[in-house]
Amino acid sequence: MALMMLTSCEKEYLDTKPTDQVSIDTVFETVDGAWVALDGTYRSMYTSLTNHGNFGQKSYDLMSDLMGNDMVVHSAGYGWFNPEYQYTAIQSVNNDQRPHRTWFYYYRLINNANRILDGLETAVGLDADKQNIRGQALAIRANSYFYLVNFWQHTYKGHENAPGVPLYTKGTIEGAPRASVQEIYNQIVADLTEAETLLDGKPRKHISHINAATAKGIRARVALQMEDWATAAIKAREARGTIAPMSAANYQAGFSKPNSEWIWGLEVNTEQATIYASFYSHIDPYSGGYATLGTQKKITKELYDLIPETDIRKKVFVTPGTGTTTVPDYAAIKLRLPTAGNWMGDYILMRAGEMYLIEAEALARQGDNAGAQAVLNTLIKARNAAYDASALTGTDLINEILLQRRIELWGEGFSLLDIKRLKLPINRPTGPGNHDPGLARILTLPAEHPSFLLKIPLAEITSNPAISEADQNPD
Repeated sequence: MALMMLTSCEKEYLDTKPTDQVSIDTVFETVDGAWVALDGTYRSMYTSLTNHGNFGQKSYDLMSDLMGNDMVVHSAGYGWFNPEYQYTAIQSVNNDQRPHRTWFYYYRLINNANRILDGLETAVGLDADKQNIRGQALAIRANSYFYLVNFWQHTYKGHENAPGVPLYTKGTIEGAPRASVQEIYNQIVADLTEAETLLDGKPRKHISHINAATAKGIRARVALQMEDWATAAIKAREARGTIAPMSAANYQAGFSKPNSEWIWGLEVNTEQATIYASFYSHIDPYSGGYATLGTQKKITKELYDLIPETDIRKKVFVTPGTGTTTVPDYAAIKLRLPTAGNWMGDYILMRAGEMYLIEAEALARQGDNAGAQAVLNTLIKARNAAYDASALTGTDLINEILLQRRIELWGEGFSLLDIKRLKLPINRPTGPGNHDPGLARILTLPAEHPSFLLKIPLAEITSNPAISEADQNPD
């Protein structure tokens, strides 16, 4: 497990003291020090690690989409993320490969959260601040375990007793064995339940911080994955509250600056931008980064053709026949920097649109067709005024919600999680505008194939006596 990292942050909203490495005892003498530790943890969610393919949470969101059916890589380019697209990167156990960096990233967050939780017990300061910090640390830990257990094991339902990942609830240097999927989810739910209570009514300093609505949104995601439909519907509704779907103009503005629909995001200013090692370098074809230099990300023609002409979401992809060498047909222009050449773009982590879709699906799964139709119509009519799902019921309604989820959340990091929870196969369409077999390589995989699982890094196996080669995920 990584040692705690506390880094200086230049943005005033973080209200931190300049620091590089500070002893844990010194940091947690006061609540102010705990805030510094918390802000340093948030900063680590978007900083670069080792190379241009590692830039925090959005690295793994991009990996998730590239491993799905709906995101196409235009050409080999400089090669970044192509191994993820081809399903080879997640099979490597070596240092600095995708499984190792993913494992390190989430366990660093967990270790930081645990150190914060431990240190708060003796820190001097206001109880309200302690509750706020504790609630956020618990939510960070829960969110990290949610991604870990879903990357290293199949979905919750039907795999409750399968091996998950090591579970740590205290700062430690002692390795733990793989806990079961059920044990991991039990801890996630417990952490989020307490976090919601602690954060209720607490002010948020900045959108990068987790508040009660964010914790409820994470809980809605977890409940969706667990097929706990009643909880998913309730928590998604509570998370979005009275937030209305964003305007058509905001939907087309690039998703790089917070608007009324954002529930959680990470602000990245110029001084902290990671340039080529950033999400926008890999997703924005106007950035001058890797997405300009060959590895443009495109929507499949198959999915693009399912979006009506009257739907504004069709406008965030290049219309066939109008593309250029650097911005080809079907290229995504949905997620882009506010100003080309200026790397000051923020990272979206959660928005109300996702919560509408979780609520609609959860209601439909419970047989509440009218409720699901109303929620779905509220969201999609903001994208396409002619839309009406009122005639759909049962399986047809659920399938429509899942289609809208693919369209609405394209590029935001949900493809692999959805494929796994729905127990779907990989079935990538080919032909003009779709996947190139020579570049994608993997075109089909059966549901719940071992290839969906990341390998346990060799560094963990050699340094953790509680885990051996026998614990490795299957080939």
